[in-house]
Amino acid sequence: MNTLRETVRHPQFRTGWVEMMPVNLGIAAWGLVTGVAMVKSGLSVPLALLMTMTVFAGSVQLTAVPLMMAGSPAWVIWATALCVNLRFVIFSAQWRPYFLRFPRWQRVALGYFCADLNYVLFMRRFREPRDDEGQVEYFLGASISGWLAWQLPSIAGILLADVIPTHWGLGFAGVLALLGLIFSLLSDKATAFAALVAAAAAVAAFALPFRLNIVVAIASAVCVGLMIDGGGDAGRRMVERLLARGGAGRAGGTAKRQGATA
Repeated sequence: MNTLRETVRHPQFRTGWVEMMPVNLGIAAWGLVTGVAMVKSGLSVPLALLMTMTVFAGSVQLTAVPLMMAGSPAWVIWATALCVNLRFVIFSAQWRPYFLRFPRWQRVALGYFCADLNYVLFMRRFREPRDDEGQVEYFLGASISGWLAWQLPSIAGILLADVIPTHWGLGFAGVLALLGLIFSLLSDKATAFAALVAAAAAVAAFALPFRLNIVVAIASAVCVGLMIDGGGDAGRRMVERLLARGGAGRAGGTAKRQGATA
């Protein structure tokens, strides 16, 4: 891997940094909400700072903290965090061919910066592993940009939690920030279908204790995504049906417009 100075000066580092900027506002809002929520839930400031630096996943933080405060068994907390973060196993498997040439300790360091949105941007830009395209520099540019956008507001929320009034409605702001991030990821019908299944599963399993409906929603979305992307004939047929319905809808709309014109 190049030195830090060479990496920062690489054109792809700047490209990754810039392409991450439009979604950083939502990341920053969610980071602030998570920082405040951790302290408001009862965590001490040092423990909250440790958690935000080591557990670089807001969904896990907001899922694990209420379980910790409720006195849930340790295995429930660990199992819930594992299920919530299962998507990173898929991300890592997709990134492995790109970074396999680096030593293990460097791959572990890169893995710390894995996140949802830099995964989407990276895979959208690079279709296959190549050594001459500045892929790792792009990854670091996008990842560090997103990391700072998360950590700085999260730390601010932790340090200022006691002076931020509860009636500001930060929880609702966090929901809006998450919705903005989700809508930015709905790039095709298959992804939208997986999101719809996850939402339906979360509502259906809402009565489960320890917020396990979140785990059910994530597991449902992962299963649907795996079936669509790599489920053989079943996945292929589902994708064809989604595309066919979209095509039929467009064809019907065209026919109606032509009939109106005639």
